[in-house]
Amino acid sequence: MLLSLGILAPGIAAAQQGPMPVTIAKPVIKKVVEWDEYTGRFEAEDRVEIRARVSGFLESIHFTDGDLVQKGDLLFVIDPRPFEAQLDVAKASLEAAKTRVNLALGEFKRAESLLKRNNISRETFDQRQAELQTAQTTVLSAQAQMRIAKLNLEFTQVKAPITGRISDARVDVGNLVEGGSAQSTLLTTLVSIDPILFTFSASEAEFLKYARLQATGQRESSRDTANPVWVRLMDEDEYSREGTMNFVDNELSPNTGTIRFRAKFENSSGFLSPGVFGRLRLAGTPEYEATLIPDASVVSDQSRKLVLIVDQEGNVKGAPVDLGPLHNGLRIVRGGVGRDDMIVVRGIQRARPGGKVVPKIAELLPDGTIKEPPAPAQSQSPAQSPAQSPAK
Repeated sequence: MLLSLGILAPGIAAAQQGPMPVTIAKPVIKKVVEWDEYTGRFEAEDRVEIRARVSGFLESIHFTDGDLVQKGDLLFVIDPRPFEAQLDVAKASLEAAKTRVNLALGEFKRAESLLKRNNISRETFDQRQAELQTAQTTVLSAQAQMRIAKLNLEFTQVKAPITGRISDARVDVGNLVEGGSAQSTLLTTLVSIDPILFTFSASEAEFLKYARLQATGQRESSRDTANPVWVRLMDEDEYSREGTMNFVDNELSPNTGTIRFRAKFENSSGFLSPGVFGRLRLAGTPEYEATLIPDASVVSDQSRKLVLIVDQEGNVKGAPVDLGPLHNGLRIVRGGVGRDDMIVVRGIQRARPGGKVVPKIAELLPDGTIKEPPAPAQSQSPAQSPAQSPAK
C-alpha cells in the first residue's frame, strides 16, 4: 500500500503541538528469489481424434460420455460381417495360390530331371521355372491381402489409443461412417489427464533476461533443465501446485513478439482439466540477499516513492527508494534503505519529513509481523485500607 504525503497533513498539525509517537523497526534482510508471474491455461499432454479407419454401419458404443477410459478399452464396433467375408475370400485366395505353387513346383522338378537327360529344351525348362516363380509371387500377394483383410476386421473394433477422459459420441448407432481417408468420420475425442501441461507465453524482454541468466551461469535454461514452477487456479490465492518446465519454443512469434513456454504437472486426482486458466510463477532471479519492508511504509511524493527514516534524536527524513516486487507480504527495496535504518512501520500518518517524532522501537519479522516491545511495568504502592490508617 503506497500512501501519499498529502494525507500527512493531520500529522503536520499534530507535529505543531509536539512530537507524536510512531513505531519504527529495521528492515528484514534475508535471501529471496524474485518470481515472474504468467497467465496461461492447462492442456492435455495427448489429444486424440478417434476416427473410423474402415467404412460401415456403426453397430454399438461401449462407453458413457465423459468417462475415464484405459488404453485398449473398446469404444465402438462397426458392423464386422463384410470384413469377415473379405477375410474368408483372402484365405481362400491364399490356399489357391499355394495349390498353384505346389503344381508349378512339381512341373519344375520334372523339367529339371528331363533337362539333365536332354529330353526337353532349355526354353521349356526356363518356362517351368518362371511359372514356379510367378506362383510363389502370387502366394506372397495373397498373404498380403489376407493381412489387409485381418487389419480391416480389427479396425471394426475401435479401441482407446491412450488412457484419459473421453468426450461424447459424435455418431449414433446405425449411422454409416466413412473410414480410410482424410474425410474419415470423427467418432469422438480423447484427452490424457495425468500428467497435464500448462502453456504460457513470455515477452521478448523476459526471454532475453532468462537467456542472460543462463549465459552468466546464474540459472540453468529451462530448455535443458526441469526448473521448478508453481501454479494456482484463478479462484485460489496460494501457489500450491508444483511442477517443472519441460519446453521452450524455438522462436518468438513475429505477430505477438512472445515465445511459448510449457510446464508439466502431476494430476493423478484428475482435478485439473484441459482448458482451465491459471497463474504460474517462475524464478526470475537467482537467490540473493534482499532488503524488505512493509508495503504500508512506502509513501508517495508526486513521482517519487519514499520511506520515512527516524534517527536517534527522533528526526524524520524522507528517503527515496527503488522498489521491487512483493515477496511474502513484504516489499523488496532495491536501493535507498540500509540494513540498520530505522523506518516508520506504524503511525506513518503522524510523521513527516523534517519533523520530529517519539519513536518506539519494534522488530519487523520475516513474515511481515511487527513485534512490539513489551509495555513497561508500572509500580504502584498498595492502597492502605481504612483499618490500617494511622489513628488521628
